[in-house]
Amino acid sequence: MLRITRKFSVNTLKSSSLCSEHMYFKNTKMAVISVVQQNCCLRSYSSPPGDVKSLHSVINPHISRIRNIGIMAHIDAGKTTTTERMLYYSGYIRTLGDVDDGDTVTDFMVQERERGITIQSAAVTFDWKDYRINLIDTPGHVDFTVEVERCLRVLDGAVAVFDASAGVEAQTLTVWRQADKHQIPRICFLNKMDKSRASFTYAVESIKQKLKTKPLLLQLPIGEAKTFRGLADVVTKEQIIWKPTSDLDDGKNFEQKLLLEADDPNLFQEVQDARNTLIEQVADLDDEFAELVLGEYSENLDLIPADKLQSAIRRVTLAQKAVPVLCGSALKNKGVQPLLDAVTMYLPAPNERSYEFLQWYKDDLCALAFKVLHDKCRGPLVFIRVYSGSLKPQSAVYNINKSCTERMSRLLLPFADQQIEIPSLMPGNIALTVGLKQSATGDTIVSSKASAVAAARRAGRDAGGEKRSSSNIESLLLAGVEIPDPVFFCTIEPPSMAKQQDLDNALSCLQREDPSLKVKLDPDTGQTVLCGMGELHIEIIHDRIKREYGIETYLGPLQIAYRETILNAAQATDVLDKTVGDKRHFVTAELEVKPRLGERATTKPAIKYAVGIIEELPKEVQGAVENGITNSCIQGPLLGFPVQDIDVTVQSLTLHPDTSHTMLSACVSRCVQKALKKAGIQILEPLMNLEITVSEEHLSTALADLAQRRGSVQEIQSRQDNRVVVATVPLAEMMGYSTVLRSLTSGSATFTLELASYQALNSQEQSALLQRRMGLV
Repeated sequence: MLRITRKFSVNTLKSSSLCSEHMYFKNTKMAVISVVQQNCCLRSYSSPPGDVKSLHSVINPHISRIRNIGIMAHIDAGKTTTTERMLYYSGYIRTLGDVDDGDTVTDFMVQERERGITIQSAAVTFDWKDYRINLIDTPGHVDFTVEVERCLRVLDGAVAVFDASAGVEAQTLTVWRQADKHQIPRICFLNKMDKSRASFTYAVESIKQKLKTKPLLLQLPIGEAKTFRGLADVVTKEQIIWKPTSDLDDGKNFEQKLLLEADDPNLFQEVQDARNTLIEQVADLDDEFAELVLGEYSENLDLIPADKLQSAIRRVTLAQKAVPVLCGSALKNKGVQPLLDAVTMYLPAPNERSYEFLQWYKDDLCALAFKVLHDKCRGPLVFIRVYSGSLKPQSAVYNINKSCTERMSRLLLPFADQQIEIPSLMPGNIALTVGLKQSATGDTIVSSKASAVAAARRAGRDAGGEKRSSSNIESLLLAGVEIPDPVFFCTIEPPSMAKQQDLDNALSCLQREDPSLKVKLDPDTGQTVLCGMGELHIEIIHDRIKREYGIETYLGPLQIAYRETILNAAQATDVLDKTVGDKRHFVTAELEVKPRLGERATTKPAIKYAVGIIEELPKEVQGAVENGITNSCIQGPLLGFPVQDIDVTVQSLTLHPDTSHTMLSACVSRCVQKALKKAGIQILEPLMNLEITVSEEHLSTALADLAQRRGSVQEIQSRQDNRVVVATVPLAEMMGYSTVLRSLTSGSATFTLELASYQALNSQEQSALLQRRMGLV
């Protein structure tokens, strides 16, 4: 059995000098992966010793030559493999890793290597042709959508990777919408052109139809599936052919030459037509280029210089009017170098993105914390993106969200699970900080509180007075990350009560790392409840607690996160009269609740006041009332699930001057619960968007099973030789579905689930659910 040890980008011949330069490793032991002897020769690509670059050699260029990009795609489209090839061709790793072998740089977690999927985003920094690229490889699984969301928040551009045989898939749509929300320019890379049933035309058409965008074809494939051997560059009219010189070809050697009609008349004509189409598309979208086409080069479009066309494509891409499309095969080492060139050529530099808040901060520090990792030796490591100003180790920074000052001890440059210490961090870059104990995902970091107040003044606000000053600071917060509500939950218990404190600490750390993980205490049983985005999400958390924290925990059965709402309007009155010590606490509250219709579903109640009440209420009393109403909606009166879509109107409120705010909140909360019970409670269940990719022969079996699960088929699409079933189905019916689907289709079908909305249960189903919850069934 041959053993391969992962070679990192640090020159091992200089290990002694690196110790003095503060080289850090997250794990002291290097991962050793066993590989079957018979196939290793096909992937044992390796550079000669000494050729690999050290992380200390990463350049620190002008901000215009920095690219902050993310790799995003549906699961198994080839994101991690593409990232691995980028690192190899840029010279930062000696050996090409493989996802199936579990030895890639960015999939460094044990769970990722075992499953062959990306679970958490990984950041790497490298340079390519005098450009510095800060790249984040993101997960493709729907359970880890928050990882994609918080990374896209700080990136300037993205590479969307597609499986050329499948085109746009379910999660592709999700990440594309996330990129649209953050207005991120992107380029498309049609990967797996060597795969059977790969179709360049089909993939481009699916981008046009499903993503509602305009693809600009910058390359054409030379051959498809098994015959794929290279690319034709539409812009420069060159052909790039990869010719293996041996069985161990690593894709570094390729032939790039001008495409002549004599070489391949059909290909020449295809490229010619594609270039003319490209010129017409760009001219329609860019006025400056249109003037050029209609003026100087109107007689002959072939004379338009490549650099003029590239500049126009760049302007169109940055304006998000269209997306450049490239192709290749990352696994077969074809097309990655032109992709890197396209990243530097067409995606924006940090100073080309417009951020309104930059004019307020000027040269002062403004940064966003977007991810937290826990290191057993160094504590929390916080990823930050610097928008303006600069950072240096041993400096104090102010966290606006937490209203606290923290001291940052060190700055680290990330390379997946490996980091090196750096002396400073310039604007536009991404790095890790050590020493920020309070900062979490979505926090805004500035140099000092005075800096934030000064920025508020520059924004045209009056910062006079302490209260007004603090509210101005809040208005300067950078947009954080939207965290979706969990849909699954289960109880988690330690092996003994002696381990309860260790479990609480572990869950606290994991919650800070992963904002989509929620932990709460069941008030009735006293059990700890884990709330997550899916079965895999909770399974990964359970595994991490065992491996990283050494606690053998027990999980209860997975349960669905239902919600409650009301059917009718209702009023209630509540009186609280208690004497504590020498103080009398007296409150009389009258409230009305009614259902809210036609708006986006939300668990936050809309609070209104009857005429004349709000003018008489001091701000502190109003805050206590609203706190009581909000808290009462966290747990509904029927099953204790959050209450959504209700309006609460405060009709009258009487209180004794000595009444505490706590007593007031308690009385209001009790009054809301009374009104909810009177209004009639309706249980809502999560409804999921389901997409099943299945072969024709197993289609009827999959549909029959779906019908038994209360599924509603929306449409059945064709995807090459397969069928794609688009349906909606209640989440309660999807427990263990992956195992059932594999059995029904002999392992050939795949599916994705995504939360669509919450729908009301009918009376029969609601009654059955109540009986199950009360243990009567």
